Amino acid sequence: MATRPESTRFFGHPAGLSTLFFTEMWERFSYYGMRGFLALYMTKGLGFTDGHAGSVFGNYTMSVWFAAIFGGIVADRWLGQYRSVLIGGIIIALGHFTLTFHALPFFYAGLSLIVIGTGLLKPNASTLVGSLYEQGDARRDAGFSIFYMGINLGALLGPLIAGRLAEGVDWHLGFACAGVGMVLGLTQYVLGRRHLQPAVERIGAQKAARRAADPTTARGPLTSEDWRRIWAVVVLFIFASLFWGAYEQAGSTLTLFADRYVHLELLGLRLYASWFVSVQAAFVILLSPLFAWLWVRLGPRQPSSPAKFAIALIFVGLAFLLLIPAGSLAQQGIKVSPLWLIAAYFIQELGELCLSPVGLSLVTMVAPVKLVSVVMGIFFLSNFLGNLLAGWSARFVSTVPLVTLFSVTAAVTIGAGAVLFLLLRPIRNLMGGVR
Repeated sequence: MATRPESTRFFGHPAGLSTLFFTEMWERFSYYGMRGFLALYMTKGLGFTDGHAGSVFGNYTMSVWFAAIFGGIVADRWLGQYRSVLIGGIIIALGHFTLTFHALPFFYAGLSLIVIGTGLLKPNASTLVGSLYEQGDARRDAGFSIFYMGINLGALLGPLIAGRLAEGVDWHLGFACAGVGMVLGLTQYVLGRRHLQPAVERIGAQKAARRAADPTTARGPLTSEDWRRIWAVVVLFIFASLFWGAYEQAGSTLTLFADRYVHLELLGLRLYASWFVSVQAAFVILLSPLFAWLWVRLGPRQPSSPAKFAIALIFVGLAFLLLIPAGSLAQQGIKVSPLWLIAAYFIQELGELCLSPVGLSLVTMVAPVKLVSVVMGIFFLSNFLGNLLAGWSARFVSTVPLVTLFSVTAAVTIGAGAVLFLLLRPIRNLMGGVR
């Protein structure tokens, strides 16, 4: 089946990238808007202890990413990528609106719906992005960097708007705002469907070509090359999990740190603890065009994907290394400047842009065609494990010295980055030479 020609362009990329850019922007607006104040709502609105709130936060966020593997299976076997994203978005919106009710059972029901919906949406939206490009298209990494900028535009606006409504007006109004964001994303997705048709047809054509070449491979066993590539994803998944374990503390450990130990005022402006999640996204928006340009500019001279993962781990470790003196001052009873967190988040984002969009691009290149969404789901399990580690770390905010907490995180991530540098050659061999 021939794919349709690209009729229009989006910054030199297929037009479908604009549809997915804005769809994911609004989905991340809803997710990060609520995530920015979730820990605060549990400790202040529901009266949870730090340990209980950290446990619920970690279980929720890790489940969001664990569900991605089931979303990939559902898309590959039954619904297809387009319908999986659509249905997932509807379920997410229902989850946010369920959270507007005050009773505690609605709280857990709303979180559960968001988990299910995000599991359907996340891996398949990324798969559609990858399918906008032919194999070997040099624009792929740059396209994912642009897509990632859309994700973070939503992550920037969500906490600023929904977090402000939640902390400044009413918690449940913040949840409703997040739900409205998801509805806007669904509207954008349906209206831009025609731009996604080339990607949908390309996925179908790849599967048809595989069946025509060898009818037994459509449902038959994976080849040895398929397994090697899957194992490469699994190895990188382990290192990515350590990265996310440090990075995702922004929504748990570092949000509580901001609420309790940071002077919430800057240049005469009143700050909210939930707003600091937006700082990460702001830096991604500023830096994504630079990284997209850098990868294209370097071309074949750019670091390999596994090397970029190693660089990311070292950056996130350096961010926590920077926070050690801030933690020391805070424990002396001094309210520290918000610039400590802002600087740490800047360093973190240098790392995230070396790992997250690159990882999404890598999976769409190396995964077996018939299992591309499933393998994307496997890769998203790194976020699952990372969020579990981040939620677990938040339980120690009030019981372990901050200097110790930040030092251990820095040591683990920098050490993991060094180990990964030593493993670059065998990992690239598993990937079959793919950079």
